[in-house]
Amino acid sequence: MSKICAVGLGKPTYKISQNEIMEFAKRLFSSSFPDIHRLLRVFENGEITSRYFVKDLDWYSQEHSFAEKNDAFIDESVELGKKAINDCLEQLEGIDYFDIDAIFMICTTGMATPSIEARIMNQLPLREDIKRIPIWGLGCAGGAAGLSRAYDYCLAHPKDKVIVLSIELCSLTFQKNDHSKSNLIGTSLFADGAACTLVVGNDCELLKNISFPLPTIIDTKSNLMKNSMDVMGWNIKNDGLHVVFSKDIPSIVESWLKPKIATFIQKYGLKLTDISQFIAHPGGKKVISAYEKSLNFPSSITEASREVLRQFGNMSSPTIHYVLKSIMEKNIQSGEWGLALALGPGFSSEQLLMRWE
Repeated sequence: MSKICAVGLGKPTYKISQNEIMEFAKRLFSSSFPDIHRLLRVFENGEITSRYFVKDLDWYSQEHSFAEKNDAFIDESVELGKKAINDCLEQLEGIDYFDIDAIFMICTTGMATPSIEARIMNQLPLREDIKRIPIWGLGCAGGAAGLSRAYDYCLAHPKDKVIVLSIELCSLTFQKNDHSKSNLIGTSLFADGAACTLVVGNDCELLKNISFPLPTIIDTKSNLMKNSMDVMGWNIKNDGLHVVFSKDIPSIVESWLKPKIATFIQKYGLKLTDISQFIAHPGGKKVISAYEKSLNFPSSITEASREVLRQFGNMSSPTIHYVLKSIMEKNIQSGEWGLALALGPGFSSEQLLMRWE
């Protein structure tokens, strides 16, 4: 088993209201959609009030090559990653950069070799012998998958300290000349952000200084729905990454998800009614509603996910860490059960069973 000790955030510079973004989309897409006013309701009905971006809105109205956007991705990711790591480690006494044994770097919205964590290591005093595990391509499921792989690592290295660093700059994949409905919906939903979560093994000495309950990862599960590659992902073209985002995602969640989760927690003698903390990646308003309907969860159990969606939009992989941070700040009693869940390309799900101890 392993414990989650702290979550740090890296928020981009530009906080922009949903209304401003809607007006931007109206100016950009009105000539392509005769029913633009009807389509713009997706901005109004998505329960998002603001989002964060690494550039101002004027930047996105200009032409940028794939190379230019990817260069911006590398520069901005390094800065946000440093910010998230610092925010994470500053929350605890008795830990410094030099104490970190492994780093899982999660990302899907840009490409870099050397990878982003290597570039960060040249600017922060992390050890030269730190184990680096970059993971690319898991999209919105990546944040949860990173926690799962950190759990696996800590089973083998129970004294170690691991950071899971998720960075996604979805806005830099924006295609101003793509006048598809998928692009319009993506424009209404996705945002930028970074998060860093510290996971430690059960024998880590850092735990001796912590007296309050922490979420302990008990087990994890991954699921892939075969022959569903057109549900979510990227089409990679000469001008960059074009979003694939099926309107069927909420209905897929309703029909496919519940049996997977029920079987997973039954191994521990649990039912869905035993879950009191739901750390769910908020893919969108309809996805959260599909969680509630499929799992028979009350709306109160998804409030943390809804609030993160309201304030930040869907940042892809970092978003579940924002939800986790919000829940960890609550007064959760020892013994409470939690379930973390995120969905991503494949079509896939990543689940973590947690207990506060």
